[in-house]
Amino acid sequence: MYSASSRTAMNAYRSVGVESIIESASPQRLVQMLFDGARAAVAAASLHMQRHDVAAKCQAISQAIAIIDGGLKASLDLNVGGKLAQNLSDLYAYMTQRLLQANLKNDPAALDEVSTLLEQIGSAWESIGTNPAPAPALRAAPPQSSQAPVVSMQSRRLASAYGAC
Repeated sequence: MYSASSRTAMNAYRSVGVESIIESASPQRLVQMLFDGARAAVAAASLHMQRHDVAAKCQAISQAIAIIDGGLKASLDLNVGGKLAQNLSDLYAYMTQRLLQANLKNDPAALDEVSTLLEQIGSAWESIGTNPAPAPALRAAPPQSSQAPVVSMQSRRLASAYGAC
């Protein structure tokens, strides 16, 4: 259907498109993209688990863990977010633990639990995006602030790699 050079060109085009979206995205949108990527990775892991494709399941779970731990959790600013940020950090650590258990024990219930948690928290982030005045503890970056956004460069890289899949 497509030649190898056509696929390479399409992948390069897609990569440039994703990178430009990442560069211009707000911190709040980047977090949404990380949630989307984590949910997609958990769904893929569940499918691979059902098909008994161990290597693909492990890869998908590793991808979900990388997004949750290296993106979502790493994006939290515990100094600004206080107790809410700490609770989210603890919840992300719990999700990572459940994903590891799902991988080791082939436990679809653990994947379902993490998927539900990601859906609930992701939905809250989406509602923040539509709310004109989010609670101060949930802001990704203070308005008119000289502080760097809470979303780290690592989160931007993960969003680029996984969030727009």
